[in-house]
Amino acid sequence: MANLHLFVLHIFAMAFGVHHLCDAKVMMEYIGATGVPVKFDAVPIEEGIDFHFILGFAIDADPSGNPQNGTFSPYWASTLTPESAAAIKASHPNVKVMASLSGWSIGKKVLNWYTPADPQLWISNAFSSLKSIIETFHLDGIDIDYERFGRHNESFAYCIGELVTLLKNQSVISVATIAPFYSTVIPYIELYKNYGDFIDYVNHQFYTDRVKTPEGYLEAFKLRTGQFDKAKVLPSYEVNGRGIQGDAFFDALRLLERNGYDINGVMIFSADASAKNNYHYERKSQAFLLNSTSSV
Repeated sequence: MANLHLFVLHIFAMAFGVHHLCDAKVMMEYIGATGVPVKFDAVPIEEGIDFHFILGFAIDADPSGNPQNGTFSPYWASTLTPESAAAIKASHPNVKVMASLSGWSIGKKVLNWYTPADPQLWISNAFSSLKSIIETFHLDGIDIDYERFGRHNESFAYCIGELVTLLKNQSVISVATIAPFYSTVIPYIELYKNYGDFIDYVNHQFYTDRVKTPEGYLEAFKLRTGQFDKAKVLPSYEVNGRGIQGDAFFDALRLLERNGYDINGVMIFSADASAKNNYHYERKSQAFLLNSTSSV
């Protein structure tokens, strides 16, 4: 009976175009972190892609960068309103909208992971404040993007892991991702080791790995998929930024495939920069994913 129920749900999903996490290739797109008045509906979205917008950023600090003990506030572009989030999801059932936590800075103030005096209070504050933001903005998940750590960061994996677990177990979110890069990978490995079952994708920032050729990208991908689950690690690209650029990125994706890697999705930073080139890399990345021979 259970198998019949699942079969009926599957037929329903196929018939009505319902998308579920991991049913299709995924496109992750950061948006709203730079102050550019970008809008969801300007970004091209293919129907066959699970498209996740990641709002940058929700931050547990005041506008001056002072820590707020787990009480998060939204700092993304004012054009990305609750109404626009609801509208893009209504017009594209394959879209999810997420909030990324922290990022690098508020203005010129660099943000740090700080050890809470009372971890349980931090987790409680984070859960309640994020739940409010998620409900207000019609969000589906969170992305973890703390980018600066002190020597003693043992609390990070516990606090973030427990927060993600609580949000998922309470059905506040349906998706959670992490965004490590070369100098932050150690605390994220600890987080993933202890809470990996609650983490859906790894948005590793490959553009910080200082590789500019497809061959270098392949070696970096081998390293990062050895540190995390290779089925969850997404290749990433920074528009007009660091690392591999232009068509060399797509050469790298093809090289990954030839070396046996399934390309389950792509992460791009960011829609803010892409607005100037008519979202060329978003269009080309989605076309690649739809035509890819990799399995899902």
